[in-house]
Amino acid sequence: MIYSSSYIWALYKYNNAYKYVLQQGVFFLIGLVLMFIFYKIDYQIYKKHANTFLGICFFLLILVLIPGIGSVRNGSRSWFGFLGFGFQPSELTKIALIIFTSKYLSKNDKLKRYTFKFMAPILLVIILFFGLIMLEPDFGTGMVIVVSLIGLIFISGSDVSIFIKLGILGVIGIVVLILIAPYRLDRITSFINPWSDPLGSGFQMIQSLYAIGPGGFLGFGFLNSRQKHFYLPEPQTDFIFSIITEEFGFIGALVIILLFITLFYNIIKNALKQTDLFGKYLMFGLCFLLMFQTLLNLSVVVGLVPITGVTLPFISYGGSSLLVSMSSIGMILNISRNN
Repeated sequence: MIYSSSYIWALYKYNNAYKYVLQQGVFFLIGLVLMFIFYKIDYQIYKKHANTFLGICFFLLILVLIPGIGSVRNGSRSWFGFLGFGFQPSELTKIALIIFTSKYLSKNDKLKRYTFKFMAPILLVIILFFGLIMLEPDFGTGMVIVVSLIGLIFISGSDVSIFIKLGILGVIGIVVLILIAPYRLDRITSFINPWSDPLGSGFQMIQSLYAIGPGGFLGFGFLNSRQKHFYLPEPQTDFIFSIITEEFGFIGALVIILLFITLFYNIIKNALKQTDLFGKYLMFGLCFLLMFQTLLNLSVVVGLVPITGVTLPFISYGGSSLLVSMSSIGMILNISRNN
């Protein structure tokens, strides 16, 4: 699907129809190796070095903000460029924060009834890293991380009342972030009524719906999408699900969604069986990362939430996202094997 959605753009920009699919193929092969490596590494090692991993990610998030070191793509200084490839430290930060939070939850299990004493340290860490990611800015990735970590803390058995207060503070915070950045306000406006600015802020959403709507039950067939012909910008990344739906229709969309549901169901089923608290939290956390990112991407594509710039795990073009997703699966397999 990366080839189908990208070959028109690749031919136009690079005179090579296979540009994107070959690059993603390289990352896929590296991802398979990483998945196997993480499958073999005992997950308890992550617990021992959780603080070190988080410290490295903190350093990388600072480094990427420095002009001349971090690269700017689509208005966000969130990339390290190397030999034509790009890497996002925020993707690595997702796993580091899940490991750190899982360690914290498992070590402080008896503190859960003391709400403030339990929540304050981990919330400060989450706010710190969310702030660094927002400086790039990368609101979508920041939201995926925060929601995943809050979900992980919630299932640990913490006091429900604190989450109601956090929800209120979160809504206020999101409103402030939207108001201080005009482009985010434009995204909200285009979300409410994309046709108010059909050639500007509402363009992507309209083109995505024009891809999904005509697809019908079975779609136009492989390679036969119309919207990838310079209507839907960068269709191989955030909006690849639109092209899948256009070419394979409702059935194609349903197959993709069922695959994700099967994956998440099996991870949660295995996580519930774990006897080791750290392994249980780590497994749930990695699942939540993949699950919330998937939900956010699909919600954006069909117009349920404003555009956030989040990729669809395993399917969208993007090396950093693919490597982190496949590494996460390797870690999940290791936890299953060892318990």
